[in-house]
Amino acid sequence: MAGQLLRVDVGDLTFDVRADGPDDGRPVLLLHGFPETSLSWAAVTPRLTEAGLRTYAVDQLGYSPGARPAEVGAYALPNLAQVTADLMTAMDVPRADLVGHDWGANVAWALAAWHPDRVRSLTAVSVPHPTAFTAAWRSDPEQQERSAYIRLFWQEDKAEEVLLADGARRLRRMFGGDVPAEAVDEYVAVLSAPGALTAALNWYRAMSSGAPVEHVAVPTTFVWSDADVAVGRTAADGCAGCVTGDYRFVELPEVSHWIPEQAPDALAAAILDRVASS
Repeated sequence: MAGQLLRVDVGDLTFDVRADGPDDGRPVLLLHGFPETSLSWAAVTPRLTEAGLRTYAVDQLGYSPGARPAEVGAYALPNLAQVTADLMTAMDVPRADLVGHDWGANVAWALAAWHPDRVRSLTAVSVPHPTAFTAAWRSDPEQQERSAYIRLFWQEDKAEEVLLADGARRLRRMFGGDVPAEAVDEYVAVLSAPGALTAALNWYRAMSSGAPVEHVAVPTTFVWSDADVAVGRTAADGCAGCVTGDYRFVELPEVSHWIPEQAPDALAAAILDRVASS
C-alpha cells in the first residue's frame, strides 16, 4: 500500500516514517536535515516511486515526537547511525539505498562507513563526508565564515530564543525563499513544540562526540549546489578523497542548500542513476 504514515518502535523510541511506493519495491531510506522534516522529500519521492522504488522518509531523532531524548549525548553521530540501523531492522529493511540531506547526509555517511552491510548505495546531498567538511572548516577561511552560525547553535537556550523570537522570523529566514511557504510553516510548527528545537539543535551540540568517520566503500554519489551558503567548494571537492568505492560528483548550478525542495527533478535523477548502477 502506498502513502502510509508508519509509527515504528525502536526500543522506547517511536519514529514517524512516511512510506510510499510498491510494497515489494527496492527500499530507499530518506534522511532529512535541519531544520526540516520528512516533508522535505515530498517532491522527490513521487519520482522514485514511479520508478518502482519503495521509499521510507524518516522524521529523525528529536523530530519525531515519540523519539525525542533529552540528553545531548543521544544525538552524537555514532548513536544516530546505530538508531538508524535499528530503525531499518524494525521496518524489516535489511539493506537500503540511502539518501541523506544536510545532517541526514552526515548520518548516511556514518551508516555507510560503520554499517556498510546495511547500505546498498549512498547519495549524500549538500554535506560532504565529515572528514572533508572538518578539514575545510579547520583550514579554509571561507568555510569558517560559512559555518559561523554553528557557534550560535551551540549556545543552549540562547539559540532557541533567537530562532523562535518574533514568530520564528530567523528560523524562517534560513530558507531564503527557496522552500515552499507551506513547507516552512510545517517545519516551524514541528520545531515550535516543547523541546523540539532543543532536540534538533542537540545534533550540533553533540558534534564533537564520537569517533571519526572512516572512508566509505559503498557506491556513492555526492550532490552539491554552487549557491549553497553553508558548504563551500573546498569541502565539496575534498569529498572524493573520502570514498574508496565508485564515486560520482553531481554539481547543480544556481541551486541553494535546499536541494530536495528546490531541485527535486535533478536530485531524483541523481538518486535513480546511482540506484540503477549499484
